[in-house]
Amino acid sequence: MLRPKVPINPTPNRTLVPLDGSSAELDVQPVAPVVCQHHAPAPPSVVRGGVHLTAGATVVAIGAGTAAVLVIGAVLVGMFLAISITAGSLAVVALVARSILNDQSKR
Repeated sequence: MLRPKVPINPTPNRTLVPLDGSSAELDVQPVAPVVCQHHAPAPPSVVRGGVHLTAGATVVAIGAGTAAVLVIGAVLVGMFLAISITAGSLAVVALVARSILNDQSKR
């Protein structure tokens, strides 16, 4: 149903064949190549960077990172625990309040 019309050109000769089936041929004129006008890049500078750690500094950095992860983890677990206890308490209060209100409306 929806099939694209692809021109068939058995011998490539830089001639465009129109898709509508007409016999008119279009000649393609060669175009002069474009030459880049860029300048040569500057030589790369010597980069002396990075952090040079001694063995003791590496052990201290690993220890500090581990302690930070443990402290942050403990704080987050404590916050999640407080939120879950609060949510449970509110659910119990809501059930009790609903029970009390239903008992008063029946009397």
